[in-house]
Amino acid sequence: MWILMYVFSYSVSPAATNDRAEWRLLPNVVFQEFSNEERCRAAKSTLEGSLMEAGAKLKSGLEDLKSIGKGDPAQIIIAFNVECLPK
Repeated sequence: MWILMYVFSYSVSPAATNDRAEWRLLPNVVFQEFSNEERCRAAKSTLEGSLMEAGAKLKSGLEDLKSIGKGDPAQIIIAFNVECLPK
């Protein structure tokens, strides 16, 4: 049985304005086929780790900007969901 790995990610990208009404939500769906569930779960674990690390780096950078009054981590939303599903 083939296994599909779906990645649903959403990010808010601010336009060239501070008006939140002008921000856009951009969904992305990506999938990959695997020959077995174990390989899918290993890839899922690796991908989730990478996404968490990237989010932590982004948050840290925004905290640095906030400390000098140039940004705020509360203005950015990062969400993801990674699933291994039977095909």
